[in-house]
Parts: sequence; structure tokens; C-alpha cells
Amino acid sequence: MKINGNAVRPGNIIEHQGRLWRAVRIMHTQPGKGGAYLQVELKDIRSGTKLNERFRSSESVERVRLDDKPYQFLFRDGDLFTFMDADSFEQITLGEDMIGEPAVYLQEGMTVHVMSHEGEPLSVELPDSVILRVVEADPVTRGQTATSSYKPARLDNGVRTLVPPHIETGTRVVINTADGAYVERAKD
Repeated sequence: MKINGNAVRPGNIIEHQGRLWRAVRIMHTQPGKGGAYLQVELKDIRSGTKLNERFRSSESVERVRLDDKPYQFLFRDGDLFTFMDADSFEQITLGEDMIGEPAVYLQEGMTVHVMSHEGEPLSVELPDSVILRVVEADPVTRGQTATSSYKPARLDNGVRTLVPPHIETGTRVVINTADGAYVERAKD
């Protein structure tokens, strides 16, 4: 499917120079002279090489249509992750490089979406947020609640993040899987 050059978004898979690329980062640029363009950092799906490319709005880019299928996360063994197809009970094992940084948020039994192209898995999409327990949080500093400040905390999966001052050790919180940011206190 052809899309406008400035419609590329992070996570999109595009076909460019005869290869499949994932858009990692984008930056809209409007120079003093000339037309605006989209600076896109691309990562080759198969080899992992990176490429910086400029796309103008007048260009068209081939966005690849991926097959999206729900899988259930079963377990992790080193840097390999095993998932099960909920319909056929078929299991697949994928490397950590295919999942990326959000791999730390995988929880047993979690439903994820495996994106594949012509039967080959290319990427794994986690839910937008997960619920984790705070296992360590710094105490509130006097006067800290007067401003909208955050304090460091460690979650039960080992990840460090910033939480509001009222969050204490043992509190369950909702965390954004894309950037690891605190969203809200989890409803009990």
C-alpha cells in the first residue's frame, strides 16, 4: 500500500531499496529554504543495519501489509522467548532482538501480537501498558508534594522509573510499555 512520504510513523514497516525496513525514529524538519521533509531512521528487519533517509511529502513510500496474529507469551529462556498461537497451540520461539527493549515488560500469559510477512515473524507488539508492583521507592522529601515532581522507584521486573511522590513500596502501578513511563496507580 502506497503512503505519502511524510505519513511514515515509528513502527511502520516499509519496503525501500528492495528491502524491508522498520521506522525507528522520525523527525519533521522544515528548513529555511526549500520544502519540509521527514527525516526517518530506518532499521533493516533482517540484517539490523540502519539507514537515515529523507522523505518529502511529494514522494510515495510502499508500506508493507503485515499479518497480525495474537499469541500468548509462555516463558523466557535466556534471550529466547516462546509464544503460543491461541488457535492452533503451535509454539514459536523468537529472539530478544525481535522484541526489543519492551521485552522486560513481558509477563507469563500475556497476549501479544506477532507481526509477520509471508509467514516469517518480523516483530512483536506488546499491550500499551502493564501493571507492575513497586518494590523500592525513595521516601517523599518534605515540600516535594507542592510541585509536580517525581521520585525514582524500582519495579518488580527490575526496571527503574519515575513515579509521583504519593506512590509507596508495594503499590501496583500502570506502566507504558513503549517508554517505561508511569501512567497511573492500578485499580485494585
